[in-house]
Parts: sequence; structure tokens; C-alpha cells
Amino acid sequence: MSGLPDLDSLKLLVDVGELGSLGRAARAAGIAQPSASKRIAHLERRLGLSLLERTPRGSTLTAEGKMVAGWAAHVLAAADELMRGAQAVRLSEAAHLRVAASMTVAEYLVPRWLGELQSREPDVQVGLDVVNSAEVATLVLAADAVELGFVEGPTLPDGLDSRVVGTDRLVVVVAPEHPWARRRTVLRGAELAATPLVVRERGSGTRDTLDQAFRGLYQASPRLELGSNPAVKGAAQAGAAPAVLSGYAVETELATGRLVEVPLTGLNLVRSLRAVWRRGRALTGPAATLLRIASRP
Repeated sequence: MSGLPDLDSLKLLVDVGELGSLGRAARAAGIAQPSASKRIAHLERRLGLSLLERTPRGSTLTAEGKMVAGWAAHVLAAADELMRGAQAVRLSEAAHLRVAASMTVAEYLVPRWLGELQSREPDVQVGLDVVNSAEVATLVLAADAVELGFVEGPTLPDGLDSRVVGTDRLVVVVAPEHPWARRRTVLRGAELAATPLVVRERGSGTRDTLDQAFRGLYQASPRLELGSNPAVKGAAQAGAAPAVLSGYAVETELATGRLVEVPLTGLNLVRSLRAVWRRGRALTGPAATLLRIASRP
């Protein structure tokens, strides 16, 4: 069957994985379970894959379903980014402050910062670009493109001033069924480097931090390179390979047991989160206020 899957069906599949059953996913979508089942069946026919394990006790994702759900999360994140980008274009002329943030910072920290900014200065309109760390730097360096950016990478290009606004730790995670989830010895950095991993794309702060930590070690080629945290998490949950992600990004999965952290020694995977702005540019108004909010302990 030709054509692309619809986003509602992909969201339903992701929710089955997140919520643990088709019934819960149907309720979250506000539809009856038979309608949800028909949507998933249509998606299975379109993809030519069996996505659900149907039993008298309910329906859960198959191994193929977990993999597709990981990719679907990436598609949904891209669709959300498209809508945010379209909204940013509509508001660009009216926005008083334009900010760019790397994906991890944008997802887990920026909403709180912007919420406080709005409470302090309710008339301020903010345009937010969510891209990887390398693209944040490019936007901030472009004349009049972005006043303030937030990145997570270990290095910065010339032409930027910066301030540390927090720290983050990358963690090694695997599916509960992976052998590393039950290992009795601490994972060493050299073994991690020599293992094909599910990783973020080049240019992301997470990938740059990992590559810098692996410097001087034999490094295997990645098993998968994916462009978002949800996609990496989905692939790891499906058992594709171990993954290395921000601790912020996997808090929920670790708490619910959908992923297991593997203790690691011999590598420093702690990184600084930085606010960046064009060198020589004095931050004033809402940009200066947002920087003060983000810099507060």
C-alpha cells in the first residue's frame, strides 16, 4: 500500500509503548478501543509489519512495533518542530525576543525559564528555534537572527560569549532485556567505545560530548544515528543497541523501568550547559532577564 502513515496513527502507536496498552492509548486519544485497533491494523497493512502482540489480556508492542514507535517519535517531534517553526515565522515580526536552544535544553529546561520570563514580563513575545547545538551557534552568529542561544556541546565556535547555566550528565541506557542490564561488573569506557551504539547525529551536543570522551580510544561505528532524543530512546527500548543520552532525557524511562542505566567508569560524561550570544553584543531587555533566570542556581 502506497503513501505515508498519518500522524494520528503514529501517535497512537507511540502511546501504546508509553502507556503500556492499546486501551490506555485509545483513552488518551479520546477514541474507542475498536477504532484504535482499526487504526493500528491499517498502519500494519501500510507498513507490512506486525506492530501489536494481541492477547486475551490486551495488546502490547511487538519488537518491530517498538522499533517503529521509536522512529514514529522522531517523525512526531519533527512535525511538532514544523508547527513551532511555522508559528515562529508568523510571530517573528512581532516577537520581542528570539531564542534558539539545543533539543535537550529546549525540552527539559527552557519551558521553565520562559514561564518565569512571561510571569515577570507578560507582554514579551518569544520566538523559539529548537535545533542542535551546532545550528544554535550558527543562528546566534548570524546578524540579527537570534539574540540568545542555549547549547550543550563541549566546544564553542569563535565569535561567541557564553555563560554556564547548568550541568548535565550523559548516561548509558539499555532495554531491560539487554545483557548489560544484568551485568555484575561496571562498564569500562573502552568497552563502551568499542560497542556499536545508538547515538544522536553529528552536530548535537550529546554526540559531541560523547565523541570527545571517546578520544584516544578505539571507537566502533554507530549502530544507528538518529536526530532526536525520542528516536534514540525508542531504538534503545526496542533492543537495537545501548544508547548514550542526557540524564534529563531518560528520567521517566528509568523511573518506570522501560530503560536501565548501566554503571560506567573511566569516562567523564558530565557536560556544561551554556547560554551563548554574539561577542561584543550587550544583552539588554528580555534577553538579559532570561539570561539571569537561566543562570540562577
